[in-house]
Amino acid sequence: AASLDGRIATASGESQWITGPSARRLVHGMRARHDAVLVGAGTARADDPSLTVRGLGMAHQPVRVVVSRRLDVPVASALGRTAREVPVWLIHGAEAPSGARVAWSDAGARLIEVATVSGGQVDMGAALRVLAEAGLTRVFCEGGGALAATLLAGDLVDRLAVFNGGLVLGAEGTPSVGAMGIAALAEAPKFRLNRVDQVGTDTVSHWRRNVNRS
Repeated sequence: AASLDGRIATASGESQWITGPSARRLVHGMRARHDAVLVGAGTARADDPSLTVRGLGMAHQPVRVVVSRRLDVPVASALGRTAREVPVWLIHGAEAPSGARVAWSDAGARLIEVATVSGGQVDMGAALRVLAEAGLTRVFCEGGGALAATLLAGDLVDRLAVFNGGLVLGAEGTPSVGAMGIAALAEAPKFRLNRVDQVGTDTVSHWRRNVNRS
């Protein structure tokens, strides 16, 4: 969810709530239609989300997946406290400390080590392949700007659902997509608009990957 000018938080980090209850309910429905919900470590630390489906009377819960290269998400978080109730999978790099591995394993989480790429980031192509091989083929990313930028830059996004609330946060706010190093328009990932819906006082636009990048 973003403001009209594409910001997902204020300069101080406040983000709850940019969109209203109708939009949040729709997100719960979207979670329910996927095998997994994916976030990065920054979102897990900043928002302490539960990432579960709530308020719809549904038993199905997607696997909650966190990308954390060094496993630096507190085990005492909402995810850690409920890892034995709803599955939590942690994708990490080889440098993740043994103490954090033991703590998360003891909490009931599944740990998946994945190679890193230049810059030290987790190889998200490899991570998604591991998820697919485990049967998680519909992955719903709710991560912040850094994870969004990594997935977009890697051409790993099939669809976008962009929620916009009717407020403006300004340039000092946190952008919805992090730095991607794009120098020319021809380098930008391209999507084609499928539809735009009004959701309460907000909007959501649905975009599909444009296979023709020219």
